[in-house]
Amino acid sequence: MNQRFLDMYTDYIFVEHPPAKADILFIPGSNVAALGEHAADLWRKGYSPVVVPSGRYSILTGHFAGVQDEPKRYPGPYGTEAEFLTDVLVKNGVDPEAVWPEPEATYTYENAIYSRRLTDARNLTVRKAILCCRPYHARRALLYYQLLYPECEFLVCPCKSDVTAANWYITKEGMELVLGEMERCGKQFHKIMEEILNN
Repeated sequence: MNQRFLDMYTDYIFVEHPPAKADILFIPGSNVAALGEHAADLWRKGYSPVVVPSGRYSILTGHFAGVQDEPKRYPGPYGTEAEFLTDVLVKNGVDPEAVWPEPEATYTYENAIYSRRLTDARNLTVRKAILCCRPYHARRALLYYQLLYPECEFLVCPCKSDVTAANWYITKEGMELVLGEMERCGKQFHKIMEEILNN
């Protein structure tokens, strides 16, 4: 196995930083409870005073797809990803007043766009932020949020996942997830890059 070849993919897709105190914590939309649980743990430890769970539901499904993990603990029903993640956060000790749900986004770019609108509406200047996402979603999520918050320092603190930087290439599921993210990082940024070139 050509480890250096694999490392090039790994180093690009998987981003992770140690947590530090930040102005806000963002969760891109998801139906994975582990994201909310990890974000709640970071909040309880004092890393952020505010958590923004973003998401309506996937544009591909047109409805909330159901809880992917721990459905018995979080039975719902939930209409949006933001509603689901808010419930996970509160059930894991986060003060409801510290949760600012964003319930409109249907894909990752919109998660970043609508989160920016929300923080602007609340007059919050974001200088440092934690981004809590799935490990293999880290690079693409970071690209979008960095685009919307150009002056912000982001700390990517992924939740636990069966697919990691150490093992993604040994299962078909892992390869599909990571290589799919590589494709999206190319395809989804053409229009954005054109806009940057034209400005």
